[in-house]
Amino acid sequence: MIVGIPKEMKNNENRVALTPGGAYELVKSGHQVIIEQNAGAASGFADEDYLETGAKILSTSDEIFAQAELIVKVKEPVESEFKKIRPGQTLFTYFHFAADRELTDAMLASGATCIAYETVQKSDRSLPLLTPMSEIAGRTSIQVGAAFLEKPQGGKGILLGGVPGVKPAKVLILGGGIVGTNAAKIAAGMGADVVICDISLPRLRYLEDTLPANVRTLMASEYNIRRELPQVDLVVGAVLVPGGKTPHLLTRSMLSLMEPGTVLVDVAIDQGGTFESSHATTHDEPTYVEEGVIHYCVGNIPGGLPRTSTVALTNATFPYVQALADNGWKKACGVCPELIPGLNMIDGKVTCKNVAAAWNLTYTEPALD
Repeated sequence: MIVGIPKEMKNNENRVALTPGGAYELVKSGHQVIIEQNAGAASGFADEDYLETGAKILSTSDEIFAQAELIVKVKEPVESEFKKIRPGQTLFTYFHFAADRELTDAMLASGATCIAYETVQKSDRSLPLLTPMSEIAGRTSIQVGAAFLEKPQGGKGILLGGVPGVKPAKVLILGGGIVGTNAAKIAAGMGADVVICDISLPRLRYLEDTLPANVRTLMASEYNIRRELPQVDLVVGAVLVPGGKTPHLLTRSMLSLMEPGTVLVDVAIDQGGTFESSHATTHDEPTYVEEGVIHYCVGNIPGGLPRTSTVALTNATFPYVQALADNGWKKACGVCPELIPGLNMIDGKVTCKNVAAAWNLTYTEPALD
């Protein structure tokens, strides 16, 4: 199979979908790997690194999309790529369709098979391709939150961990999944006073038992959240509905409950955002202020840490890329059943229930025989 790796087009998306090590394994298996020129440069991988594996370097994304049977990306296609995607082609990447109607319509019109990293799901309901980037985004959310709490950045001028005789910052984390847990670990490690919320009592019990003593758990009700906001310095939005739109746990009216200079980091912005006042930002312009509250809503947080992120992502995605290349998407779903929930679109039909529900579209059961 011809496997194509285009250069990412999203603002400051410095990751690449395949490391030279991954290219080597595919070539060794008899596949042709074509990579756009300089696609891996921002992640620290030169074209020569790929050439040494037997991969081919092509000058433009037009060539990649025209030749490849399987396109492997990091982020969803942007508008300039829509027309390059064709019927019968398989795309394997993060899509987040439930937050983007234009992308949804474009990919339906393309007739391609779209397999979304974020909805590939194992039998235990874990999300193996979302997990590594969620770990990075959760940890990074505290780094950026701490930075924007600094006064020159518009924040309150509070050190996250405080110092002897001075209280630490208070961090509120909405969502106790992978993002939230990793955010709590870093915030606690920096010495903050941390509260993590979730709607699952068993999950809260688990977090209570495993997280450090300076992390407290709280049921994620509107009443509880409202009571926390007047004292909070940093809020991390970490709610996930696989393939679906994120519910707003913090409404616009709640902004007035927080002090000016409070920082909101919405890690769930790819799926619509945990905060009603959120809209997507970029690494170039990562924040905006509404009612005195700083909003950080970058949709590709791990793209700012490409060397770590690219290697972590390939570690997770490569077994599925190999299965898709070896077998085609239908047979690959038999080899790796966790790919079946990842099927979001096939031949112009929506094959993911949450995507269909998000846009009131007809859901079609994927035909695998």
